Amino acid sequence: MPRLDDDLGHPLLIERTPSRVVSLVPSLTEALAATVPGRLVGATEWCTHPAGLDVARVRGTKNPDHGAIGRLLPDLVVANQEENRSLDVERLRAAGVPVWVTVVESVDQALRSMRRLFVDVLGVAEPEWLVAADTEWSRPPEVPPVGVIAPIWRDPWMAVGSRTFSGDILARLGLGHLLADAGDRYPKLDLGALLGTHPDLVLLPDEPYPFSAEDGPEAFPGIPTSLVSGRSLTWYGPAMVTARADLVDRINAALATG
Repeated sequence: MPRLDDDLGHPLLIERTPSRVVSLVPSLTEALAATVPGRLVGATEWCTHPAGLDVARVRGTKNPDHGAIGRLLPDLVVANQEENRSLDVERLRAAGVPVWVTVVESVDQALRSMRRLFVDVLGVAEPEWLVAADTEWSRPPEVPPVGVIAPIWRDPWMAVGSRTFSGDILARLGLGHLLADAGDRYPKLDLGALLGTHPDLVLLPDEPYPFSAEDGPEAFPGIPTSLVSGRSLTWYGPAMVTARADLVDRINAALATG
């Protein structure tokens, strides 16, 4: 194979197209299962899609079982700069396991990164779901340009900040992302600071923190809140095909009932 560099510029040292792939990223696990299911041999416990995925589990995204990965004899491990620790990537490479690290901080970057992974590294035609996702997210905004915040955790409170895939999702929907210029990608803010942004709408995803009707909206009295799918807001891959319509429906419903 010609020399290929991953999204961080690290060379991928392989001689042939990978046929045994371990994924340490839930979004990419779903993408691999949809596109090259016969090549996916391992995934983390957090890889919940597709339902019923029958591959070996290698523990979590932050604490992968290096021994279990090695026993699967992968010729490629797929990781992500945000979701996986650089220490684990370095240790796998030191053990002779090729690792491809993705970097995804916007919709365009997600599409470009996945196109490189599947076409250049895995040697398949551009997946239909990727073409469909590109079309979906190329459409003009469909919701009112109201100011929004999107907490992802509480105790302590954390929210979507700058240079994030989810933040770009908010902008592409037409929302005013009130923490788009935050110094951190996921700033920690007390509830008073969050309320001090004066949001017109609060999006509460069900992951990584499992916000629900009983846990989250009560913190924002008098402000419309929308319980949204974390998969729609934060997952790149096949989820992007349906995410836009799902988010638009939930946001418009929340604003209508305000």
